[in-house]
Amino acid sequence: MPVAPIDENEFFRESTLRICGSLDIEKAMQRCLRFMVRHIPASRLCFHIYDRELGIVETVAMTTVDHSEAMALRTPLSAKGREQVEAQRSSRIKRMDRMGDDAVAGPVVRYFGAEDLSGLLLDLALERNFIGTVSVFSEQGQRFNQDHVRLLSLLNMPFAIALANSVRYRELRKLRDMLADDNRYLQQELRQMAGEEVVGAGFGLREVMEMVRQVAPLDSPVLLLGETGVGKEVVANAIHNLSQRRNGPFIRVNCGAIPGTLMDSELFGHEKGAFTGALTRKRGRFERADGGTIFLDEIGELSMEAQVRLLRVLQDRTIERVGGTGPLRVDIRIIAATHRNLEQMLVEGRFREDLYFRLRVFPIAIPPLRQRSEDIPALVQHFIRKKAREMKLATLPAVAPGALDRLIRYAWPGNARELENAVERALIVSRGAPLVFKDIDPDAVPALAGRSGPWVPAGGDAIGLDQVAARHIRQILSRCGGRIEGEKGAARILQIHPSTLRKRMRKLGIAFGRKASI
Repeated sequence: MPVAPIDENEFFRESTLRICGSLDIEKAMQRCLRFMVRHIPASRLCFHIYDRELGIVETVAMTTVDHSEAMALRTPLSAKGREQVEAQRSSRIKRMDRMGDDAVAGPVVRYFGAEDLSGLLLDLALERNFIGTVSVFSEQGQRFNQDHVRLLSLLNMPFAIALANSVRYRELRKLRDMLADDNRYLQQELRQMAGEEVVGAGFGLREVMEMVRQVAPLDSPVLLLGETGVGKEVVANAIHNLSQRRNGPFIRVNCGAIPGTLMDSELFGHEKGAFTGALTRKRGRFERADGGTIFLDEIGELSMEAQVRLLRVLQDRTIERVGGTGPLRVDIRIIAATHRNLEQMLVEGRFREDLYFRLRVFPIAIPPLRQRSEDIPALVQHFIRKKAREMKLATLPAVAPGALDRLIRYAWPGNARELENAVERALIVSRGAPLVFKDIDPDAVPALAGRSGPWVPAGGDAIGLDQVAARHIRQILSRCGGRIEGEKGAARILQIHPSTLRKRMRKLGIAFGRKASI
């Protein structure tokens, strides 16, 4: 094929524009080859990188005029081939009349059936660092000459830049895929840790799950109310998993576990140098939850300053890092939870009224375990499977006859969390025998409940505040003959509004009105 005269500057410019014109290296190579064949009798172009530790040449991309593809063809080299590559410390070009005779090129071109073709090998280097090699295959029956060598040698720098960018781009895509896979795995592990299965969804939590199904497809804020240990995080997980955000992050924040001095930094992030010790920029929990759900557990523990900033997130869907110069928009769904009486905190001035009504768009009250004892058998089996897996037990122990009745009659002031601990404790002491739960004494609850001091159940765990409040309300109601309103009503003695008292009683499971007389 006659070779057209070429201006070297134009050849360099046009080739560079094509080889550096795309991060998809195989596409860029094909565009470059289609230009090069006007001046060089080439049929194929390949990029190769070398693994010094393994002595392997990897062909990462190949193109002809009609076809191009990314590759991962790994070819081990002989000792002679490795020595030849190791001797390279700077760029050079090599012309071969028969590629199959070369110690480095020979093993590679056998894959393409091109041993008899003439070839050019251009070793690529940037700042004296070996990057890889580009190989050019001749057309059948053609041989490369010194003019072709001179033209190809002009392209060392653009070829080296293109290969280096391609390798880094490929590594970034690999890291991105690994990160996405790790994120999916982490989310799955977190769901398992938190308890993805809502045990009791068809029984004691049937009404709760119906509310979950109603609100999950929306982006409305949800406020979960219930005693400590009832499974608020499990319900929050269920809302996230049933929503359109289920493939996004689920970020849990325990507002009561973050020191007040670090609250803003943890929730909203900070800029480098925002305060002493802020050596780098840090993304906060809200920013990490972008595209997903953030679960604010123990929302009643937030400081008034943090409540103001949270209100802005709810209103504007924007955050501002500590030390930042402008707002950042976030796409999140907020689920909050508390065991506290937020209405009482409103009266005491410890919780903002505007934030309360923003969060309380869709409240869900989760009943304590003592009000849904029908769920206890299923919960016991669930915790046995979970804890046996964590403890790597070969077999699942059975529950001894009569043990379930003992558990059902117990009041469970610590709710499902206390039951989980009881199952783990029983598995430890049983040593494979049926679980008897000897330390659970249901008869101790009513016997101790009448004492003047704080109720302490078997096992030594102090009673929670809700139980103390419930006992106190019952005592006042007994003195008032069940009356709530009026001069002689319980609300007046307790110094709260009658409607607030009714809501509190409803939450604590204290019957009033017609229900109290049944």
